[in-house]
Amino acid sequence: MAVSGVFSDFQQYLDQDFERKEEIRTVVRDLEQTAREIQSVMQAIHQTAAPDQVLAACQKTDPLFVKVKAQFSELAAKIPVNQYYRFNDQWRFVIQRLAYLSALKVYLMRDQLISQQETADILGVKVRREDGFHIDLDDFLMGVLTMASELARFAVNAVVSGDPGRPIKVSQFLAELDSGFRLLNLKNDMLRKKFDSLKYSVQKVEGVVYDLTIRSLVPSNGGEVPSKD
Repeated sequence: MAVSGVFSDFQQYLDQDFERKEEIRTVVRDLEQTAREIQSVMQAIHQTAAPDQVLAACQKTDPLFVKVKAQFSELAAKIPVNQYYRFNDQWRFVIQRLAYLSALKVYLMRDQLISQQETADILGVKVRREDGFHIDLDDFLMGVLTMASELARFAVNAVVSGDPGRPIKVSQFLAELDSGFRLLNLKNDMLRKKFDSLKYSVQKVEGVVYDLTIRSLVPSNGGEVPSKD
């Protein structure tokens, strides 16, 4: 084959590759927009600590997470077999963000840590790479750590909103989360740096609990706020 023919084939490949990347970027932008919408809805938890209103904010995101599932399905269809890691830098940030929002929602609704499998189910992706388009463990853990930072903020705002008992629950949960992460031998530099921020979230909420306790706004056993009468 002539040299010009060889380079003509190269150009065809490059054109097709460019088109595929543009198609992926379009879907990722849609995912990022949906994630922003979910985040906006969830911000309501910082305005009120009333359990029913917190629950309402979480439930309001249900149709948006259904939309996320459809968008991930569309994205998965654009990724050639065995080329997930060739393109995943394009959606890594948004899948971490959606993992964080999923984890936050589950905690607020059930007071428990979401699993990687449940996160995958909520987003409409897989857990194992051999099964196709999936959420990596590192991305799931990044999402969980981002949730921890948001819960620290939530605990502080809950006091202002009239729920001084909430920081105690959050403090206990974050302490357990911190203990769990300490069992891991983290190899990923970004994940290790993100884990370093968890101790500050733990300390922040512990400080809130301490201040409330010494002011007798919350009893040390986490029961009802004592009467001032």
